[in-house]
Amino acid sequence: MISLAGRDILHAWGKFVFTGIGLGLLIGVTLVMAGVYRGMVDDGMALLDNSGADLWVVQKDTLGPYAESSSVNDDLYRALLGMPGVDRAANVTYLTMQVRKGGQDVRAMVVGVVPGQAWGAPGWPPQLVAGRHITRSHYEAVADVASGFRPGESIHIRRNEYTVVGLTRRMVSSSGDPMVFIPLKDAQEAQFLKDNDAILQGRRRSAANPAFNRPGVPGLLDAVVASQAANSYVNAVLVRVRDGASADEVADAIRRWKRLTVHTRPQMEAILIGKLIATSARQIGMFLAILAIVSAAIVAFIIYTLTMDKIREIAVLKLIGTRNRTIAAMIMQQALALGVIGFAVGKITATFAAPAFPKYVLLLPGDSVTGFFAVMVICALASVVAIRMALKVDPAEAIGG
Repeated sequence: MISLAGRDILHAWGKFVFTGIGLGLLIGVTLVMAGVYRGMVDDGMALLDNSGADLWVVQKDTLGPYAESSSVNDDLYRALLGMPGVDRAANVTYLTMQVRKGGQDVRAMVVGVVPGQAWGAPGWPPQLVAGRHITRSHYEAVADVASGFRPGESIHIRRNEYTVVGLTRRMVSSSGDPMVFIPLKDAQEAQFLKDNDAILQGRRRSAANPAFNRPGVPGLLDAVVASQAANSYVNAVLVRVRDGASADEVADAIRRWKRLTVHTRPQMEAILIGKLIATSARQIGMFLAILAIVSAAIVAFIIYTLTMDKIREIAVLKLIGTRNRTIAAMIMQQALALGVIGFAVGKITATFAAPAFPKYVLLLPGDSVTGFFAVMVICALASVVAIRMALKVDPAEAIGG
């Protein structure tokens, strides 16, 4: 039975091998797409792990700094530090934007952190692979290695130039954009400060307002203009609870007394995976389903074609008393052999192609095992059409009947 299938494969080895390669490329794309989804989930988990936070305090009725806009006062962290169970609290801003290096634009998530709190403060990168942490109040940056920046290089963010003083690793947004850390005041200016025209228009409106331009209070207008130019907001306050304290209890206390939205780690995971990544997951799932259908169609077509080419040989086998199950097993083995070749080509293709993708591709062994058995099932089902046709062959066709 095995020799019959092997001999038939060798007889049409060219068509068989090229079909296996084509099928393998489809399987490779399937494995890469599954790896893209796994990479997105892993990026989201790394984002939460590397933040060093147990709680995310954000604007009331918002989903947090990674999902939508949020603004809270930058002095909120002082009040949070005085609450029971809170160990550390740190302001942070997040802004996804294009940063410029020379004549090249790089999409990155710009993160504002407080200089001098590099060791153990929530929001800071947990480790550096090169250089040092930010120590100055302005114009220094720490970048993820995925951004392509190097220590000593200058990058342009909004109106200012920053010098890269350190590099970190696996600090990316939920969408895979590398993070660039800059001092908090600079990040507040980049995110919340108005452009020059808007500032001038605001000053004109304030000067034209009689309530702010009183002859008897000469410093009032200057104080109003200064307050309008100040940036006193951050996107979130990251909180780390004390050892032994319950994150849920601390979160309930903050919600009750500060009237803010507080997300715990499980809630942030649900937001990232259930809301931000869910749409991409559905798209990838539909794409995988289409690839599975196309792969099944290719296998069914080639096995059917090979079977049609040997109708006379099948009739001879029936004429000499070969059982139907032996003929069916021969065709099934050819389909499974085609699947093995295709999966081997696909696995090799995915392994070498994954590092070249702009997004992080995580190829898990479990997904490969699942993919292999799925390919085998698809090939087995695809061979059913050819088997049914072969079993209907009349032995009389062997003698031209």
